[in-house]
Formats: sequence, structure tokens, C-alpha cells
Amino acid sequence: MKKKTVLDIMEMYESGKKITMLTAYDYVMASILDEAETDMLLVGDTMGMVVYGQKTTLQVTLEDSIRHTQAVARGAKSAMVIGDLPFGTFQVSREEAIKNSVKLMQLGLAEAIKLEGGSERISAIEGILNAGIPVMGHLGLTPQSFHKFGGFKVQGRSEETAKKLVEEARALEEAGIFSLVLEAIPWEVAKEITESISIPTIGIGAGPYCSGQVLVTYDMLGYFDFKAKFVKRYANLKDQILSAIQEYNKEVRNKSFPDLSYSYEMPK
Repeated sequence: MKKKTVLDIMEMYESGKKITMLTAYDYVMASILDEAETDMLLVGDTMGMVVYGQKTTLQVTLEDSIRHTQAVARGAKSAMVIGDLPFGTFQVSREEAIKNSVKLMQLGLAEAIKLEGGSERISAIEGILNAGIPVMGHLGLTPQSFHKFGGFKVQGRSEETAKKLVEEARALEEAGIFSLVLEAIPWEVAKEITESISIPTIGIGAGPYCSGQVLVTYDMLGYFDFKAKFVKRYANLKDQILSAIQEYNKEVRNKSFPDLSYSYEMPK
């Protein structure tokens, strides 16, 4: 099975083939998403919320990202693995951004990194690229700026902010990113950005005109209670898991499980 690289993602984009990306945080889920032929797996800092039960992504550390990216990389035989740089690991200085990106690649086994922000991140992005590390950008609702935005709010709704998003996307492309996540922005703005740059856009709550799409896997599988407007639920695993566990608890308590068919015997 051929391992996808930046060149494969660009070939898909240039041929007009839509690109799929989903989040993964562990080996088993990564293996399933990989078997389903998902193009890219993002080890997102959303792990802070869906794995660790935190209210935002801000508490995720570089060590968290490294550990989870390692697990995902072991399960991804074909999909490209993108490691998310957590809050505080790239904002302080260009040198810190480079050092932490190298760690996420070297120790976490990532094949590219993602970081949030616009033109204020160009120096860091250029330094990371000079270290030989592919970079995915992220504009729109950037969850690490939760407090700056006053919550998880749609971005780019005014003419001024929409224009700024287009300008920022062009600046990030010029800096050398290979793809760009657009989160929670009006579809018209996402369409304009997609048509204005020559790299793939990956939408999440940004409409159908992006080059590809990403969702938090726990959301689209109905595994997590939170549901944003843009999330389509393809399954309702929470209810299925709940039902199965309730049945297990019932059978253990009424002594119907395990019966002897699930037990070992002394050799005869």
C-alpha cells in the first residue's frame, strides 16, 4: 500500500479529486480510517476536548501531541499523518516553532505539521519549511484563539474580515504551505479563497467549494455529545456503545454472563 505524501495530495488537487481528512488520536481509530482510504489523518489539538475532557484546546502540550501522533502514525499505512502544533509551541519565537516542529516529526513520526494563524506566522512557517518540514496552514475560526474571538464564532462575515482572510490565505501560500484548513467561515469566502490560491483548501464548516473536507471523527460518528451546525452525523456510536455496555452490566448482574461456553476447562 503506497504511503501518501505532499506530492500525492497536490496531484489529487491538480486533477480535481476531492481530498478527505479526519482526526485521529489513537492506533485503533487510525487503522480503521486508514483502511477506509482516508487521504490524511490530523492528530488535532481537539484531543484536549474529545479525549481529555477539557473545555478548549489550549491545555494540550507538545508531549500530548507527540504521544498521540506516534500512535496514529503506527496505524496509518497509507494516509498522510499531520501533527498539530499545540498552543504555545510556535507563537513565542521562530526558533521555538522550528524546534518543536522537528520534535513532532522526529519523535511523533508526523509527516507534516499544522499550525494556526495568518501573516504573523510567516517567519515561523518559513523557518519550519527550511528545516524540510511540510506545513499546513489554518485560517478562519482558529480554536487556539478562543479567547481572542470571544468563543467559537464564525469568522469572515463582514466585507472587511472576508477581504483580510483572502489576503492572509495568499500570504500563507506565498510563504510555502502545501494546504490550508478553512474553519467556520461563510461558503462564499471559502470559495473565493479556494479560487484565489493554487494549493488545496480543506474545509470544516466552510461549505462545499473547498478542495477537500475535514471533520472531527468523534463528532461525525456520534461518539461525542457536541454537535456543530456543520457536522453531519454518519453514525450514532454513543447510543450503540451505551446499549452494549448496559446489556453487559445486566448480564453480569443477573449471572447470565459468562456461562460455561465462555470458560476454560481442565484438560481431559
